[in-house]
Amino acid sequence: MTNKNENTMALLNEIIKGIEEMKGEDINKIDLREIDNSPCEFFVICSGNSNTQVSSIVNSVSKSVSKILKEKPSHIEGLRIAEWVLIDYVNIVVHIFQKKTRKFYNIEELWGDAINTPIASNY
Repeated sequence: MTNKNENTMALLNEIIKGIEEMKGEDINKIDLREIDNSPCEFFVICSGNSNTQVSSIVNSVSKSVSKILKEKPSHIEGLRIAEWVLIDYVNIVVHIFQKKTRKFYNIEELWGDAINTPIASNY
């Protein structure tokens, strides 16, 4: 069990590094482990200012995780329009939004019972 937890935390850290590298904004980690029937253990949510930046964040996360942890996402959705891109790593699902789309869907509020932790950016 510890090994799985360590792997999840390493993945979480690498995802956040990939987001920060492309200056993703308003990064939040939502811990879903205590929520019944949750789709995964964590959501990581961030914002970009344009479809170009959203795409760059997706590429940065994918490359960083692949290079350091040798993991590939099981699924990426929304990349063509790049207003809301979802990267599914099974235990962790990353949501990369343009700001207006994030505000509209407000998924942090939908998962209000979960522990929502803002991540202080290192850039």
